Amino acid sequence: MRKKDITLLAVERLKQLYPDAICSLRYSDPFQLLIATRLSAQCTDARVNMVTPALFREFPTAEKMAAADIERIEELIKSCGLYKTKAKDLIEASKRITSVYGGKVPDNIDDLTTLQGIGRKTANLIMGDIYKKPAVVCDTHLIRLCNRLGLVNTKDPLKVEIAMKKLLPGEESSDFCHRAVLFGRDICTARHTYCEKCPLNDFCVSAKK
Repeated sequence: MRKKDITLLAVERLKQLYPDAICSLRYSDPFQLLIATRLSAQCTDARVNMVTPALFREFPTAEKMAAADIERIEELIKSCGLYKTKAKDLIEASKRITSVYGGKVPDNIDDLTTLQGIGRKTANLIMGDIYKKPAVVCDTHLIRLCNRLGLVNTKDPLKVEIAMKKLLPGEESSDFCHRAVLFGRDICTARHTYCEKCPLNDFCVSAKK
């Protein structure tokens, strides 16, 4: 079976399994999603969702966060881990959004990745969820799933992103990544594969092994 065919089957099966493909981070605007995603590095989304309400009440915009006292940011986000680095990144990214982009979160990968602490994973999430453009968010779950399905043979996020952009229908790519996260937590986990109950097992390379 061709990789394109496997990809399309996976898209449809995961769509049936998880009809609602939504980001688990809570936000109300592009800036909040950007900040929440930066905080989620090496931290659970559940923990981030506990931290961000107080953070956004105090610093609801890029302008306000750009002018924030770093020690106050550190205090608010401390439970997310790596809080000193993250606090610095939040302030510096906010300064650039304010001074260069007029307070508006950029709408393209190149500009997004000029923001301190923002890599392609976060940039793609913004592109897909906010600007509704084709995007592949390469987190550990998507990388694991694509390798096990035999769609890629690399753990390099950029290589996986490039490969999957060619295989995924553009209009499905962002939602597929959200579903891959749910699937990676429920069935195709890092520690164990529950192939016996997996809806992809009839065409999965790893399951056949």
